[in-house]
Amino acid sequence: MNLIKRNGNHTTGFHRSFFDDIFGRELFNWENNNFSTTSTTLPSVNIKETKDTYEVEVAAPGLEKNDFKVTLDGNLLTISSEKENKQVSEQQNFTRREFSYQSFQRSFELPKNVVDEENISARYENGLLLLSIPKKEEAKQKPPRMIEIQ
Repeated sequence: MNLIKRNGNHTTGFHRSFFDDIFGRELFNWENNNFSTTSTTLPSVNIKETKDTYEVEVAAPGLEKNDFKVTLDGNLLTISSEKENKQVSEQQNFTRREFSYQSFQRSFELPKNVVDEENISARYENGLLLLSIPKKEEAKQKPPRMIEIQ
């Protein structure tokens, strides 16, 4: 007998189509399960849209701000990190060497003609890489305007 896990008739509907247009396939890739194609763990990412900005939080504890590389190529935002750790212990009869290497890369497609590319900022604190991606003034949602009927 085979057991099959089902998730009912749930579809990702609104969220997937709406946000895929904004940030590309990575944002709401429910099947991703936080693993890359090489089965290494990827850091979790939260993306929040406010009236004026997109706020990106990358959970990457144990790293330092110098371990990150954030690039913007056209409208493709890429966040990556590489960290290598080497330990060597030498004593009378033996030498012990330990090496570890960890890396990740996440890419997001930003909406065209919406983001103020020149004012994107990033900071790293308490294990979180925080990016603030401001919207252009003309792309910000304006309050409703009353139209007088004549």
